[in-house]
Amino acid sequence: MNDDFDRNGRMNQPVLQSRDTIGRRVARMMLEVGAIHVRPDEPFIFTSGWASPVYTDCRKLISYPRLRKQLMDDAAATILREVGYESLDAVAGGETAGIPFAAWIAERLMLPMLYVRKKPKGFGRNARIEGAVTEGHRTILIEDLTTDGGSKVAFCEALREAGQVVEHAFVLFHYGIFPETHQTMERIGVRLHELATFWDVLAVAKEDGKIDPGKLGDVEAFLNAPAAWSAAHGGASSFKAG
Repeated sequence: MNDDFDRNGRMNQPVLQSRDTIGRRVARMMLEVGAIHVRPDEPFIFTSGWASPVYTDCRKLISYPRLRKQLMDDAAATILREVGYESLDAVAGGETAGIPFAAWIAERLMLPMLYVRKKPKGFGRNARIEGAVTEGHRTILIEDLTTDGGSKVAFCEALREAGQVVEHAFVLFHYGIFPETHQTMERIGVRLHELATFWDVLAVAKEDGKIDPGKLGDVEAFLNAPAAWSAAHGGASSFKAG
């Protein structure tokens, strides 16, 4: 029997746990499978221009079925708690990393799925959208992670151009260090939801010793003053809204 349904065919509802419980669990899983990379001596330069001693590879998570199931259960529970049980009509994944997660979340929420292209293919208002588009559907954008939120704006705007009502975006991982991230999304009328942030990772890393203590200082310095750390290591020195 499908674990998502009981013996009477009713959908099993995800257990609603606290945000801190979920955040710590997700951080622990990501550290376990090596999805968190720490390299302060050779900083990562993001497409947004930020220099960072840490990099998160959420794509790696799709290869671990047991971990993946727990993540998607937590994602569904978070969306139900923060958005509502009957407040969405569709789920849309952002190309490319958001697509598999959107598919699994859509299945758990029993909702149609779409995906949004980075660039148009073909012509017309739906040139960036794949799937059966229904005018006026309340659609949540699903992505793997966000640093400053800029790239999510373009996906939300593409969905709206295709007739979708977009008021929510969800990511598995949010760096959680730029206050402007939520402001960027709020300016376009979208609320951002996440499972975990780097503060969760830092807390778990200290508890479990999963990150070299000699590197934790740089990680903490970056989290507390990302612009200053970035500028000192050849990256951007200020936030630029996407």
